[in-house]
Amino acid sequence: MELPEEVVNDVRTRLRRAAGQVQGVERMLSEGRDCRDVLSQLQAARRALDQAGLKLLAAGFTYCVENPEKAAADGYARETMEKLFMQMG
Repeated sequence: MELPEEVVNDVRTRLRRAAGQVQGVERMLSEGRDCRDVLSQLQAARRALDQAGLKLLAAGFTYCVENPEKAAADGYARETMEKLFMQMG
């Protein structure tokens, strides 16, 4: 399945955000910052990664709905997408 350019761009933006947040966590640890602050930054990085994954899943589900036969032939049957969705949890 080829991802639409806007999905790829959005996912890349979210990944860069998460990478920056992880770097921030490393810096905070080096600075001896408060545990609550570090955990808050970790949670933000996790959210960014989760959102990137959900964006990819949404694109996959859209592909399945709009092109069910082609999606199944490409290995993206609805059941496969449901399994990927459940793994995100």
